[in-house]
Amino acid sequence: MDTAVLIVGAGPTGLMLANQLARRGVRAMIIDRHSGPAQQTRAMAVQARTLEIYARMGLVERAIALGARAEAANMWTNGRWGARLPLGDIGKSMSPFPFVLMLGQDDNEKIMGEKLRADFGIAVQWNTELTALEQRSDEVVATLKQADGTAHTVRAAWVAGCDGSRSAVRELNGITFPGAPYEHVFFVADTVATGSMKPGELNVYLWQDGFHLFFPMRGKDRWRVIGILPKELRARDDVTFDEVVPGLRHEAGSTLAFQECSWFSTYRIYHRAAERFRDRRCFLLGDAAHIHSPMGAQGMNTGLQDAYNLAWKLALVAKGRADAALLDSYEEERMPVAERLLRTTDRAFQLVVSESWLAGLFRTRIMARVAARVMTVRRLRELVFRTISQIGIRYPDSRLSQTLAGVPKEAPAAGERFPPVPGLFEQLDDMRFNLLVIGQPAPTAQVLGLGDLVRVHAVPDDPANAAELARVHISAPAFYLLRPDGHVGLAGTRFDAEAVKRYMAERVKLVRETQNRAQAVSTL
Repeated sequence: MDTAVLIVGAGPTGLMLANQLARRGVRAMIIDRHSGPAQQTRAMAVQARTLEIYARMGLVERAIALGARAEAANMWTNGRWGARLPLGDIGKSMSPFPFVLMLGQDDNEKIMGEKLRADFGIAVQWNTELTALEQRSDEVVATLKQADGTAHTVRAAWVAGCDGSRSAVRELNGITFPGAPYEHVFFVADTVATGSMKPGELNVYLWQDGFHLFFPMRGKDRWRVIGILPKELRARDDVTFDEVVPGLRHEAGSTLAFQECSWFSTYRIYHRAAERFRDRRCFLLGDAAHIHSPMGAQGMNTGLQDAYNLAWKLALVAKGRADAALLDSYEEERMPVAERLLRTTDRAFQLVVSESWLAGLFRTRIMARVAARVMTVRRLRELVFRTISQIGIRYPDSRLSQTLAGVPKEAPAAGERFPPVPGLFEQLDDMRFNLLVIGQPAPTAQVLGLGDLVRVHAVPDDPANAAELARVHISAPAFYLLRPDGHVGLAGTRFDAEAVKRYMAERVKLVRETQNRAQAVSTL
């Protein structure tokens, strides 16, 4: 083999996968047909679940320093201010990062690319295009073409298609990508502007025929503007920013003035999902597997979670610790997430862009009031955060999810992301499984016989722990086996070592026990 994993595409998804594999001792080759990193991007928001992953990677401080917290969203209707929705710490107690971070895709690529080079000595091979694939029983032979026209082959055990909506990996494997474009044409512009916008906050301008979004960016009076092209401009390919300014000023007020536009582009939005996310030794992730409307700022974050889900499984298989059958759970878990996301974002998007009289009335007369009311009700506010932040994603029907008898219904169940219990969240190690044994004796390394694959955390049933655990509906005795990605694999009450062993052997498909070093036992 020339490489264990060939990653095609060096956007956020590909860079996340390369970093996660490298952290686990699996070096990947990462290529991209472009000449270098993206300079302008449409993706802006980084959700809480992504920030939790960045924390495990040692990147969260860098991300927060480069970005800006979205403290609020202001909703304007027909040029008048309608409501202010507080977003700062909207998910307090639900995540260590209870906010939305404004950080462009280009900056996300920058921090992950720097880490890949500095920590693991892996550089992206730019100007390298995948032109052919041959899947064999034990490898994939890929043909790569350089910018000068020369070609060579690479033998890899696995191939990850992180190469966007026009994925070569998907097309070369004959995987269909059903869906269609929305009829509207959108524009995006990076500007320096002044006007009615509330500084440092998201500003949403709703009008009878659509919307405009003003995202705050680093720097004085800098805004990323996204909106719908007027009907009379949609058929043209040569639209300029100056031509959309009158429409923007009409909706955002006569005080709106643009001093600079450093980037302007028009684009269509599609809603598509691949018919499958895996073909033998090839996988599809991110936009190569699913694309949808930008409602809720889910696209980039979903691709990053695709990579986080696949990486730990692929590393176990690539290092010979688990059978390849473990990889079947990637499509099994991530395809329902993508399909559900397409349905929900499509419905929300159709409501926001619909040109019907009724939809226009809802946008301009009702939407701001409803949104403001929702944000005053704690349970509804938490539901909004859980959904948008992606901490609510769960895999209850996965082959990797098992809840034993006796676990209370309100307690965390298998497939759910384990809640961030203060004092314990910081101790969890996403390089291995974590066994939490609560209010009862914890096993020794010899009892489990799983070597360094599992780290044991003994959680005493003292008043301080009991109070924190009760907040997330956990009471002693209980035990949880957490997957490396933080989702609950096995949940039970009285600790059962044999149940843990069976889970690891039958569901994770371990092919042999590992005794590399004794398990570490930590005390909360």
